Amino acid sequence: MSHRIHAAAPLPISMPDAFEPVQFDDPIKAVDCLEALYARNTAFLCHAFETLGRGGQALSRYRACYPQVSIETGSFGHIDSRLSYGHVSSPGVYTTTITRPTLFRHYLKEQLGLLMRNHGLTVTISESATPIPLHFAFGEGTHVEASAAENSDIPLRDLFDAPDLTTTDDEIANGAYEPGPGEPSPLAPFTAQRIDYSLARLSHYTATSASHFQNFVLFTNYQFYIDEFCAWARAEMAAGGNGYTAFVEPGNIVTLPGSDRPESDLTIARLPQMPAYHMKRKGHGGLTIVNIGVGPSNAKTITDHIAVLRPHAWLMLGHCAGLRNSQRLGDYVLAHAYVREDHVLDDDLPVWIPIPALAEVQVALQDAVAEITGYEGYDLKRIMRTGTVATIDNRNWELRDQRGPVKRLSQSRAIALDMESATIAANGFRFRVPYGTLLCVSDKPLHGELKLPGMATAFYKTQVSQHLKIGILALQKLAAMPPEKLHSRKLRSFYETAFQ
Repeated sequence: MSHRIHAAAPLPISMPDAFEPVQFDDPIKAVDCLEALYARNTAFLCHAFETLGRGGQALSRYRACYPQVSIETGSFGHIDSRLSYGHVSSPGVYTTTITRPTLFRHYLKEQLGLLMRNHGLTVTISESATPIPLHFAFGEGTHVEASAAENSDIPLRDLFDAPDLTTTDDEIANGAYEPGPGEPSPLAPFTAQRIDYSLARLSHYTATSASHFQNFVLFTNYQFYIDEFCAWARAEMAAGGNGYTAFVEPGNIVTLPGSDRPESDLTIARLPQMPAYHMKRKGHGGLTIVNIGVGPSNAKTITDHIAVLRPHAWLMLGHCAGLRNSQRLGDYVLAHAYVREDHVLDDDLPVWIPIPALAEVQVALQDAVAEITGYEGYDLKRIMRTGTVATIDNRNWELRDQRGPVKRLSQSRAIALDMESATIAANGFRFRVPYGTLLCVSDKPLHGELKLPGMATAFYKTQVSQHLKIGILALQKLAAMPPEKLHSRKLRSFYETAFQ
């Protein structure tokens, strides 16, 4: 007979032994310390839960806290003004909580190394006062409630800390966070619990582990692009990888170099809402593609979560309505401005905030179009137009009174209309992730060329492969750039975190 546990009074709090703060002037040793501290504290929580699951008595409430990184500088010393991150702008104490340091090892080494080098200071590793929720201590894909409920009448939240959504927000990234008197300033754009929340959501929406995501991301709104990406990826793997170390599909199904098929015969029962595929390189330097489906809500959701991985660039490759009579089906649109009528980001990023084009991304996309299509210079205008893309939240906008929408589109100088691009660009701006958009005209509703089944099928067969090749080449060009050159100062506000 299982032992039933009954709560009679508030339980004392049981925690791991106190951790004395340690200072480091070596980023590798600092990250090693973060990994050890995080592993110790999550192991404490997991062991306590497993003991209760085996019928043990709850003698206390169990708590362990996230590791923390802190720096302190007393100088207004001028840092290399070309840098968009890796430094703080004024004296003070700066801190951030850390989660999953093994997953973020490459990122943390870079960020801490820049701070040490640019300011000539040490970083302090300590325990924060922020508890690690039990759900996050177990990592991705773990369901913790059921087994404990069998042996305990005490609610799980009385024994362990749960995720606290009242403090899991985007105030830092939105530029709305203001430290109280005597409180440290933020060192990173996201707190540990905000990151853990997104890591769990990523696994749910994409059916791949966050560890597989790469620093260069393609978003698309059609499965045709995914099919082409998979065909390209398998061909690369069969040819030895060409620098890529693995191809990962939903379900964390892995194909290694030298093979055109996965390591195992496992298959996923059904595709997730937004399936992700990854061509991996060392240091997360490869490519990820995500089929976000249709609509600005999906676009915001997935970029909200991928942003915590701090990618170096993301691009939208999708289809759009061409708004000019001079455009033809299959022409490309390189967005250099956006009209935002998607509304999903209005509370976080008001529409009066401009979303600037980023020169490095624009040049990479234009050069990729030229290389893949064979058009150069003035001739490139035959198949590509640079201009404003309008993003809306009503797929059937054509059924409304045309006078209002068409007038606004004309006044904004829009050349294309879609449902995701401005959302992805705006969230890139908000989260300081370099962004870009290259669309392909698939219909012209203002000129009687609607997307009908026969027309669409022919279009997809001829254009998707070329469009995807352009996107892959553009990201490869961006991946060849030093990160400090790619991350634009255009994306930095008056008071920025030191971490990219």
